[in-house]
Amino acid sequence: MTRARMPRPHEVDAARRDPRLLRALRERQSDDAWRIRGACQSVDPETFFPAPNEPADAAVALCRTCDVQGACLAWALEVGDCHGVWGATTPRERRAMLLAWRGQVERDPDAADEPGPPVRDRLLTLVPLGR
Repeated sequence: MTRARMPRPHEVDAARRDPRLLRALRERQSDDAWRIRGACQSVDPETFFPAPNEPADAAVALCRTCDVQGACLAWALEVGDCHGVWGATTPRERRAMLLAWRGQVERDPDAADEPGPPVRDRLLTLVPLGR
């Protein structure tokens, strides 16, 4: 198992300008039903969680075609998910984006005024279906 390292300052600077992060910041509160419209719905979930020594190219390529890429990435950054491919980003890319995300969200007073609890407090509850 490899240990995740902290992003270097130049990686965080690059993440602040990354169009995927900018899109996630714009779309972070705009779509609560993004999961049901994702291009990933028809693909094996294993595709998005490759082993550490396997490339994530197939998952990233699929994510780049998805209409809800920004909302997906925003969710992953909001909850701090560091595993798998979310919003066309790898875990390594998201570690740098996470630092940029936290700095931007804390500085943006309009983002803090959104109604309702933050995304991380709105976890889904699974209810078993009757047979």
